Order: sequence, then structure tokens, then C-alpha cells
Amino acid sequence: MPLIPETPTKNILHICSRETLRPLRDQILRLSGFDVDSTLSTAEGLSMFWSKQYDLVLIDVEGEQKIKAAEAMCSEIKTGQPEQIVAFVCNWRVAVMTDCPDEILRTEFDPQRFVSGVRTILSHSEK
Repeated sequence: MPLIPETPTKNILHICSRETLRPLRDQILRLSGFDVDSTLSTAEGLSMFWSKQYDLVLIDVEGEQKIKAAEAMCSEIKTGQPEQIVAFVCNWRVAVMTDCPDEILRTEFDPQRFVSGVRTILSHSEK
């Protein structure tokens, strides 16, 4: 029996319409110890959300034109499960234009910073 209890793996749903970026982020998260399900499709993302419990839902918001769709998805998730933690992965301009998600993860591409941001969000949800 281990002396230090293992930390349970955190489940993340990653919804990102960028075909090249999504698998890269997924792999970074997996290598950092997270269990990741992901999709390119908002509709499939909602279906996945309702079929499994997630510790965090990451919604990629690619530019200002995608804010309304991301906010609609966030609202649907939060209406159905108010305790669900939702974070938008976006640039600084989008971050100041929305208030739906619990958290904002900036997209400046630094893998360590990305994982650190995810860990910080998840640690806030445990308090």
C-alpha cells in the first residue's frame, strides 16, 4: 500500500475547432497527467459533456466572432450543471469581452503556462 495516496486523475473536456492545435493541447495535458476527451464540434462537445462527468470544460474561443457560440455553450452547461467549472481558452481581447466562464486561460503558446493555468483553475474548484 503506498504511503502517499495517489491523486485522482482530473477529467478534462477540450472543445477546440482548430484541427492542428487541439491534438497538441490534448497531448500536453495528457503528458501532464490529465485525462482528456476532445472534439472539434460544439454539438459533439455538448453530447460528450452530458455523457460523462468532467472536472473542467475548456472551450477554445478563436477570435471575437466565436464569442457568442462559446457563451451559448457555456450558458447551456452552467444551466444544466451550475457547479461545472468552464474555462475559455482565448486571447486577451476575447477575455475582456465575455463574462460567462468561471476562468479565462490566455492562449499565448507556452505549454508550461497552459498546464499551470489548468492546474490553478482545478485547484480553485477544490476549495
